[in-house]
Amino acid sequence: MTGKMPVPPGGTIKIQMDNGSVMRDALQTVFGFRSFRPNQEAIIKSILAGRDLFVVMPTGGGKSLCYQLPAKIMSGAAIVISPLISLMKDQVDAARANGIAASYLNSSLDSREVSEVLRDLRNKKIELLYIAPERFAMPNFLETLKAMPVSFFAIDEAHCISEWGHDFRPDYLSLSVIPKAFPNIPVAAFTATATDRVQEDICARLGLRKPFIVRASFNRPNLFYQVQRKSGVESQILEFLGTHPDESGIVYRTTRDSVTTTADFLKAHGVNALPYHAGLEPDVRGKNQDAFNRDEAQVIVATIAFGMGIDKSNVRFVIHADLPKNIEGYYQETGRAGRDGEPARCLLFFGRGDIPKIRYFIDQMPGNAERTAAMENLNRMVGFASHNVCRRRQLLGYFGERYAEENCGACDICAGNIERIDITRDAQIVMSAIFRTEERFGAGHIVDVVTGADTKRIRAFSHNVIKTYGAGKDKDKEHWRLIVDELLAQEIIQQESGKYPVLKLTEKANAILRGKAHVEGLKRDEPKEKARARGGVERFDQTLFDRLRIMRKRIADSERVPPFVVFSDRTLHEMCRYYPATKRDMRNISGVGDVKLERYGNKFIQEIAEYLAENPNTQRRERNTEYKSEIRNSKSEITGTVEETYRLFQTGLSLEQIAAQRNLAPSTIASHIEKLIQAGRDMDIDRLIAPAKRQEIEDMFSTIKERGLKPVVEAGNGRISYEEARIVRAWMARKMMDKPGMYSKDIR
Repeated sequence: MTGKMPVPPGGTIKIQMDNGSVMRDALQTVFGFRSFRPNQEAIIKSILAGRDLFVVMPTGGGKSLCYQLPAKIMSGAAIVISPLISLMKDQVDAARANGIAASYLNSSLDSREVSEVLRDLRNKKIELLYIAPERFAMPNFLETLKAMPVSFFAIDEAHCISEWGHDFRPDYLSLSVIPKAFPNIPVAAFTATATDRVQEDICARLGLRKPFIVRASFNRPNLFYQVQRKSGVESQILEFLGTHPDESGIVYRTTRDSVTTTADFLKAHGVNALPYHAGLEPDVRGKNQDAFNRDEAQVIVATIAFGMGIDKSNVRFVIHADLPKNIEGYYQETGRAGRDGEPARCLLFFGRGDIPKIRYFIDQMPGNAERTAAMENLNRMVGFASHNVCRRRQLLGYFGERYAEENCGACDICAGNIERIDITRDAQIVMSAIFRTEERFGAGHIVDVVTGADTKRIRAFSHNVIKTYGAGKDKDKEHWRLIVDELLAQEIIQQESGKYPVLKLTEKANAILRGKAHVEGLKRDEPKEKARARGGVERFDQTLFDRLRIMRKRIADSERVPPFVVFSDRTLHEMCRYYPATKRDMRNISGVGDVKLERYGNKFIQEIAEYLAENPNTQRRERNTEYKSEIRNSKSEITGTVEETYRLFQTGLSLEQIAAQRNLAPSTIASHIEKLIQAGRDMDIDRLIAPAKRQEIEDMFSTIKERGLKPVVEAGNGRISYEEARIVRAWMARKMMDKPGMYSKDIR
């Protein structure tokens, strides 16, 4: 790579479009990546052009590269404001591993160490400097920094400056002085979560100057979202861990006592779990976090005190054993899974017993507006956990993003065995109970009325004599709770916010009560544990991966850094697919830049060579098998409902006819057909899509080089449906499995 780009007075460069080669060169040689992720290139170009930015980018979207890459190619130091001192060392270690001259400045340093950092900064020996936000409130610090060569400021976790955000921190308020003190230096604010309201508040409080706004998609396609009914949660967690041996994960609990109890329970059952909460001594917290980061502990059981800015890339699951207070916090916490882009699971155990616990704390809030807002957030969170609606669609909708596909394929609702059933009679019973109790009571009381419960409250209001009392006693309370949830999800009834969340009938209810309209609900089985998030990991050599992981740990320990600083799981997975035998081969592995190639390349090449010598029948693969990750050649995934679709297809019905006959959405039938094709069933593809159109879609997939459906559908300008794109993608993958090498273009 060429030397630093010169910076004119003011601290930035004005980069033209033809200077993009410098960026791409740094991307390849420093970070080992062949292409930018969505939005990264535009963000970096704006920083280089000297413009302020506000960036909302989900965890795992490649946010750190957006300020590390320009730090490498610009003169002066990039100043990154980061809120957690405990993470700065890991962030600096990771940057240094890629050959970036990085350091940090926080209260963990003594006066001599601070002086050394400032001297290196003054002498232009630092490219990337992490600083804690409270330092900007210190006397004379700004004046000291003004004398230093600074290229730009990056404010991480920027939502902390907003009182409307979920993690407000007063220390961040002092950052508003930066644009005034450095009028010619760009300021880039980054956060993983921000509603439109929070975005406006952040930009105003920081004083950003006509910022370039980037709102990346909140969709994390590699995450699988699942909600299970909470019943003996510690045993449920243990059961889950039994199916995910040797995988790293986080278990969130609400209270310190529950953290301790759960960690002790897991340890007693052979799980290497450690606790983390604010009540522990700081050195114990630090030791436990380091053990988790260094893969010496499989599970960290923690309150929400653990998490912001977690750099550990190979977290394979995040479990919420208690109901979170709001969707924004839940999204932030689940975002700590799968930062490396590999599949990860987000499991929430939901029990309505958690709701009164949260409401108790809400009731203690001093202001009415604060209590009302907190209740609205809680109700949204309950809706997410209880409604039979695509989890991904609900999450994205909260942030104002519309999810285009009807079936995401990567949540328990979409991946489960879903059938539509008529629930009109049960809906009428519930709505009648709401009406006859004058719309003055909550869900728990309505369920008690319907099931004929003999409670003091029911007798006090004489609800044991109304017509609906006991009308549903043939079914348990859990069934009626689900009916209430379904009616809420379809907005047939609504739950008022505030201290008393009573149920009310909406306009939709009238026709149903009069028998002039029907209600359908979703009947679903729990998804098979094998269900994976989209973009699921392609098969790799697990035995070799275990060997490389051990060697990575040995190297990391010798260098006193977390294993993911050496190489991410994703990079090791790629080595275990393609078995690089030379440095040139290793250079083509994603995540292997020049510095890491020289430092670690020969060690991993030698280990792989020894493995191949011990296993001579192992076949090396070419890099043209991207479609194979779409194959799920397993009969266990062909459930009864998929078999029924296959039976009807064999009778000559079209996709639309099958959907109409089964009363299912066309997208659901298309997902069934996709599974049937992947499983190798005999499918006459020409009956589904005309050959000429199929060829057109195949060409689009090959040209666009994307596995996702949306780019192809959008490129078709309305001529191609999601169902057609899904079926053709599966067909191409099937042909590649049958005839390797048929498609040689790289599809990512």
